[in-house]
Amino acid sequence: MLWSLLKIVIFVAIVAALTLGAGYVMEANGGIQITAAGYEVNLGPLQSVIAVVVLVVGLFVLFKLVGLTIAVLKFINGDDTALSRYFDRNRERKGYHALSEGLLALSSGEGKLAMAKAQKADRYLHNPALTNLLTAQAAEMSGDTRKAEETYKKLIQNDDTRFAGIRGMMKLKLAQGDEDTALALAERAFAIKPRHREIQDMLLELQVKNHDWKGARKTLSAELKHGNLPRDVYKRRDAVLALSEAKDIFADDKPIEAREAAIASAKGSPDLIPGACMAARAYIARGENKKAERILKKAWAVQPHPDLAATFAEIAPDETPGERVKRFKALTGLRTSHRETKLLRAELALAAEDFPEARRAVGNLADTDADARVLTVMAAIAKGEGAPETEVRGWLTKALVAPRGPAWVCDQCHHLHSEWVPICDNCNGFDTLSWTTPPQTGGAPAGAEMLPLIVGTDPAPAPATDAVPEVLAPNPPTPQGASAADDARPAVEDAEVVTDPDTPDPGTPDPDKKDSAA
Repeated sequence: MLWSLLKIVIFVAIVAALTLGAGYVMEANGGIQITAAGYEVNLGPLQSVIAVVVLVVGLFVLFKLVGLTIAVLKFINGDDTALSRYFDRNRERKGYHALSEGLLALSSGEGKLAMAKAQKADRYLHNPALTNLLTAQAAEMSGDTRKAEETYKKLIQNDDTRFAGIRGMMKLKLAQGDEDTALALAERAFAIKPRHREIQDMLLELQVKNHDWKGARKTLSAELKHGNLPRDVYKRRDAVLALSEAKDIFADDKPIEAREAAIASAKGSPDLIPGACMAARAYIARGENKKAERILKKAWAVQPHPDLAATFAEIAPDETPGERVKRFKALTGLRTSHRETKLLRAELALAAEDFPEARRAVGNLADTDADARVLTVMAAIAKGEGAPETEVRGWLTKALVAPRGPAWVCDQCHHLHSEWVPICDNCNGFDTLSWTTPPQTGGAPAGAEMLPLIVGTDPAPAPATDAVPEVLAPNPPTPQGASAADDARPAVEDAEVVTDPDTPDPGTPDPDKKDSAA
């Protein structure tokens, strides 16, 4: 409506300007005097304007006639397409002008205008290889998926535009959620142009989602071959794919193939903790314990992790706690300043009922890097050393509201996972999980500030002693997949929290007696 009104205003303004100009010319004095071959012609102002317009039109017609004459002469001399080219030149000019306007409209987000310009260009050019692609993209932008799909099919039928048509159809199917068809189209596009990086990435993503690990490894090799992927990234991702393939093979009850795939993943990327654990278990199943220890030690040197310690315990599941402490020196002697090494030494000491050694192993983690696991270990140490129940409950209170510690966190969406997976459950990112401390998104639970008043005073450091009280019952060997702190928790978690203010806590000293003693 506004554009129509604006066009009317512009038309009236042009008419008014022409009228004023004509009036000015009619009232003007002077003119043009032409003298040639003894003849003299005097033209007034209005006649001069008309003469100039006639001259311009005459020159235009003259040039057209000259071009037509040249085309006729070429046709007579044997050029069969000279006349057709002469008459088609104007159509091509109009067609390419419409095509350029359509591309500009497409880049500016005007889908319907781009479709109109594409139809106009097709009418003049008769070149579907150019206009169909513009029509398909414009239809997709304007939401006409049926028109876009029909046009992409036309592009696929042409050898010159087949790749563009397959790529466009693949993106259209992905937008519609049809990943199976998109995967088939991505494979066709990859067969046509294996060097195309976008197709490589999209095919890899679809293959990973479809758990086609072998196909994904081939695509990954193509990315490395054509220089689209650094070698270190290739090794890491290939190890992830090999591990994923091993897990699927293991689920299909094919242990031999699973072992080989797991060993391949561990060799490809030693810092891939799940791969190292699965490869070590594969060696344990084959009775090659030395190779299992070698893989776990190599992975521990790169990144200490509880799963590595649990797998290391599976090598000799029936050993005593003392024997386990000695054998685990192969791990605890590496990365001695790492928190995971300190906690592992403390848990092994707890299992062996060496509570002073457990306290020395923990060091100052309770002050510098406290989480639920560290504080639970401190509670177990306090319980084993015969500390008052109030101190044990104080450690447990802190553990209740402390951070949960490192976990498998997605680098892209920060989603937490209970175990490692190759694809994030939240954002579908491939190989985006890292063992790190998740960001704290909230404060302590409601009422947490009252817990110290309920359970007793804050824990105080107990003096180190070599005597081991008979408080903590002897612990059995650490079971497979569990840490020594988990063995000690049943002996600690029997402390009941007193929630009734009328019921006195047997472990809490009486305030009156405390005052009298003072």
